[in-house]
Amino acid sequence: EMAQAALGAAGLHFDELNKLRVLDPEVAQQTAQLREECRAFLDRIVEFQKIVGSLIELVDQLAKAAESEKMKAIGARNLLKSIAKQREAQEQQLQALIAEKKMQLERYRIEYETLCKIEADQNEFIDQFIFQK
Repeated sequence: EMAQAALGAAGLHFDELNKLRVLDPEVAQQTAQLREECRAFLDRIVEFQKIVGSLIELVDQLAKAAESEKMKAIGARNLLKSIAKQREAQEQQLQALIAEKKMQLERYRIEYETLCKIEADQNEFIDQFIFQK
């Protein structure tokens, strides 16, 4: 017991296998336990980094997909705008054509009325000519 106290004062200790150690067995055991806890902590940190990495990757993929869908939507909207402009231009062309045809119809109507009047005049002239004889 005195020998152990003297060795302890000198910083030397016996472990459970009676081997001479520089560290107190309790300190050595706490150090080993701390080392194991540090390893477990590092393992958890590595696992956390993997999870965060895959989460970042997933968020990047979702961002790319969202950007792609946004571009598709913009393309579709632009296509609809251009179709609407084409229809508007077509409608204007058809309105102009309708106006042109209405004017043509009016000219034909006037021409028809004039021809009807000429025919009536000629028929009247023919009737008068026949009755004179």
